Amino acid sequence: MGRGDGTGRIVSPDGADDTGTRILHVDMDAFYASVEVLDDPSLAGRPLIVGGMEGRGVVSSASYEARRFGVRSAMAVGRALQLCPTAVVVVPHFDRYAALSKQVMSIFRDVTPLVEPLSIDEAFLDVSGARRLWGSPGHIARMLRRRVLDETGLTCSIGVAATKHVAKIASTVSKPDGLLIVSGPETAAFLAARPVRALWGIGPKAAEALEGRGIRFVADILQTPRPVLDRALGPAMGARIAQLARGEDPREVETERVEKSVGHEETFLEDVGDTGVLRSELRRLADRVASRLRAGGWEARTIAVKLRFADFTTLSRSVSVPEPTNVGQRIGDVAIELFSKIDLVQPVRLIGVRAEKLTGDGLGGLALWDDDEDWRRVDAALDDARSRFGGGAVRRASTLGPRRDVNALPTNPKAPRED
Repeated sequence: MGRGDGTGRIVSPDGADDTGTRILHVDMDAFYASVEVLDDPSLAGRPLIVGGMEGRGVVSSASYEARRFGVRSAMAVGRALQLCPTAVVVVPHFDRYAALSKQVMSIFRDVTPLVEPLSIDEAFLDVSGARRLWGSPGHIARMLRRRVLDETGLTCSIGVAATKHVAKIASTVSKPDGLLIVSGPETAAFLAARPVRALWGIGPKAAEALEGRGIRFVADILQTPRPVLDRALGPAMGARIAQLARGEDPREVETERVEKSVGHEETFLEDVGDTGVLRSELRRLADRVASRLRAGGWEARTIAVKLRFADFTTLSRSVSVPEPTNVGQRIGDVAIELFSKIDLVQPVRLIGVRAEKLTGDGLGGLALWDDDEDWRRVDAALDDARSRFGGGAVRRASTLGPRRDVNALPTNPKAPRED
C-alpha cells in the first residue's frame, strides 16, 4: 500500500509529450480494498480497512477515504479505528486478490513480454518493442488503463518515463486512477521539485539524515557536495542517490523474477507467554514457509524468526544453515533454536518465520547422504494431500487445537506465476 492518500495528485493531459520514454510502472489503486469494493459495492465511498480482527490485527490495505484519516499499512487495526472510527473492517481474501492479480498481469503480457512484477499489485513494463504494434508509450498506458478497468473493474495508476525509478515516482504522484508522463526533456525539472523522500531507497532514517542537513528536495541533493552526502548516507548510498537525483537509472526490466525471501507471520488473538505454544506456532509457520519454498522450486540458506512483544518492541534473529533447505522439519528446528535464545521479557503479540538467501532447489549441491531424506518423503506426501484436498487438510498433531492467530499472512505477497 502506498503512503499517499490521493492529495496533491498530478496527472498528464491528453496528448502529453512522451518523447524519450519507454518504461511504464503500473500500480493498482489500493488493491486489496478496491477488490473488496468490487465484490461488495455497498462499501464504495466508505472508509475501508482490510486487515485482521479489530484491535489485534494489522492493516493490510485501506481505501483512500481511510488513508485521509492517517490510516496506513502495517498499522494496528485498533489504532486505525481510533484515527477513523467510522471505518469498515473486512478480513483479507488473498485467493481473490491473487486471481485478479493474475488477470491483470496477463493483460500486461498481451501488450509486451517485458513485464517485471514487483508484487501482487504492481509491475514494470518495457514497451520500447511494442510501439509499432500499439503506438507510443503514452498511448499504450492509456490503453492499458482502459483494459484493466473494462476487464477487471479495477483502476490503476501508471507512470511513464525513460527509467524505472522516474516511472515509479510518476505513478505514485498520479494516484489514484491517474496517468503521469515524464518525458526525457522534462525529467530533470520533474525530479528537482520532488522531496527527497520520493527517491526510491530513501527510507525514514535516511530522509531524516538528509533533512537534518537542510537537504529537503532533489534539487538540494544536486547542489550538495558528494562528501556531505557520503557522511549522511554512507558512500554506497550517497553515490546511488546522487545518480538517481540526476535521473540516471541503468536498470532494465527483468522478466525473470528472483525471489529474495519467503515468510509468514501472525498476530495472536491474545498475547502469548507460553513457550510451548510459541514453539508450536513456529513449527506451523515453518511448514507454511517450507511449502511455499517447494512450490516455487527454492531452498533457503538462511532462516530468520521475528517476535513482536506486547509493547510492540520487535526482535529478529537469523542464522545461515550448513545446507540449503526447503524441509519443514529442518526450518522449524532452526526457528525454534533461534527462538530459544531470545529472552521472553513479556508476552508475544506477533511471531514470524522467514526463509532468506534463496537458491534454486538442488543447486546447493548434493551431500554424500541426506539426513532429511525421511522428512522429504513426509513433505512430499503432505504436498500431495494439500494439492488434492486443500491447504488445511493435513497438519502436524502438535499444531492442532483452537486457532490462536488473527490470520497468518504471507509477507510481501508476490504476483502469481504464469501457468
